[in-house]
Amino acid sequence: MPNMIISLNPRKYAKAVFVGVGLTVLLAVVSPAKADQSGIELGKTLSGNYLAGRHAQARRDLKSAADFLGAALNKAPSSARLVRRTFILMVVEGRIPESEALARRLIEIEPNEPIALLTLAAIDIKQGRFAEAEDRLKKIPAKGLSGFVAPALRAWSLTGQKKHREALKILKTPTDQKATLALHAMHAALISELLGDNEDAEKFYLGVQGDQPEMSLRVAQLLGALYERTGKKDKARALYEKYLAGNPNSQLLDGALMRLNSGVAAGLKTFSISDGAAEVLFGIASSLRQQNAQETALMLSRLALYLKPSFPVMQILLGDILETANRLEAALELYSSIHRSSAFSWPARLRVASILSRLKRIDEAIVYLTEMAKDRPDDPGPLISLGDILRGKDRFTEAVKAYDQAFGRIKTLEPRHWTLLYARGIALERSKQWPRAEADFLSALKFKPEQPYVLNYLGYTWIDKGLYLDRAQTMIGKAANLRPNDGYVIDSLGWGHFMLGNFEKAVMELERAVELRPQDPVINDHLGDAYWRVGRKREATFQWNRSLSLDPEKDLVGELNRKLKSGLGDVTETAKKSPNDG
Repeated sequence: MPNMIISLNPRKYAKAVFVGVGLTVLLAVVSPAKADQSGIELGKTLSGNYLAGRHAQARRDLKSAADFLGAALNKAPSSARLVRRTFILMVVEGRIPESEALARRLIEIEPNEPIALLTLAAIDIKQGRFAEAEDRLKKIPAKGLSGFVAPALRAWSLTGQKKHREALKILKTPTDQKATLALHAMHAALISELLGDNEDAEKFYLGVQGDQPEMSLRVAQLLGALYERTGKKDKARALYEKYLAGNPNSQLLDGALMRLNSGVAAGLKTFSISDGAAEVLFGIASSLRQQNAQETALMLSRLALYLKPSFPVMQILLGDILETANRLEAALELYSSIHRSSAFSWPARLRVASILSRLKRIDEAIVYLTEMAKDRPDDPGPLISLGDILRGKDRFTEAVKAYDQAFGRIKTLEPRHWTLLYARGIALERSKQWPRAEADFLSALKFKPEQPYVLNYLGYTWIDKGLYLDRAQTMIGKAANLRPNDGYVIDSLGWGHFMLGNFEKAVMELERAVELRPQDPVINDHLGDAYWRVGRKREATFQWNRSLSLDPEKDLVGELNRKLKSGLGDVTETAKKSPNDG
């Protein structure tokens, strides 16, 4: 998966791990609410269940909210607001059979309710009632998201009725909306391929890609498979390689490339009307996910998996939504359900290990990743993940060993490996192997000379060791220009001024760092030191006391207590000039 680097200072933050593209979702989960927590038994009273349901919903515990509101609805079946609220929660939770009756009741109250019509249409398609599905989809208002979804689903319901020309006519309708054009082109391609019109399917697939500079994974997978099935293996290989050129870390086309290299022909494609409808919902849910419209993306994802339960790319997307919502057990179950034969199984397994770590099941995660490393002896991925987990738990020596093994599987270091050099450098520095750590940071900077977090980490550590102060301060200044609102980087800048004896400048920068990161014990400690040096001793004492209140690491506690008792000594020369200092 792509990594997001967390800004950090070595003294406190070296244990921070790289995490997958993380996204904030409105469905953050707490421990499931129990009926006895509020003294209310499920199903006993309308008001009790309703209030418990609203409370669970406010806490983002949607599973319990659905249970409580469902029980309340049994007591007040004519409440339109309660019907709608419970229906939405049932869809969000993937309880589609339960949502069906609620959707029908909601339609009786609001005949053109879009999400209810969409849900019932999906159920009709799943059950093969294509004419009924089309009738419902035609009723959905053209405005809004549902109006965007409905035409492509109508095309599939028409295809199910053998009305192929009408289906393609809908998808060929002119529009100035690029997103609509791409969606319609994708499904015109799929329907054409289903009908055996491979030349038209190829044209439509290429139309989905359009003039976009980056190759779409879904286009690469679907068009590449079409090329394989029609004997155009050179075209398939070129397509896969084009995608990999822009996504060198991806392993999602490994199976296709292995198939090509072995000369095994791609099997015949089996694609149903229900599968096509699921693809529509996946495409839109994926787009909404990127736009952070999480609840709607979750609803469409649930409907997609109802239509096509074994749908790995959709399972990955839904798992990602659940994972970032901290619904870790649900995400774990979803990732684990992806069949090992799928191209998405490997990245899903890496996510399983990450979730096990987040659930504090560290030993399980270690065993899991160790087994993955054995499954693919040339793949560094599991070992990198293992190193990240160990580093996140302050097991730095073990992390170094895992990273070393990962490096052993990499034939040639490339610019993309700067993150691995940085990660191992942190683990080496924290396990007191400074010469190797320094070499890794410098190697990372050769690949990424302007990378602010590497500049900050190396510069800060040099300053903390009294080494190369001028050079280190220049590096941190560059990092601060690149990340002016990062409290850790600004702290490094201020600490560099302190070590150089520029105490007034140190105060100015460290005050700004504390504003940006008021809860950080190290930064508050640094500001206390700077205050002391400029004669503001009462404020220094206040900052050291504040640092103590912020749960500092053990070594800092002793230092703070010493300073609170005796203050700072005289200013001494701390720099250790090196013959290699530039």
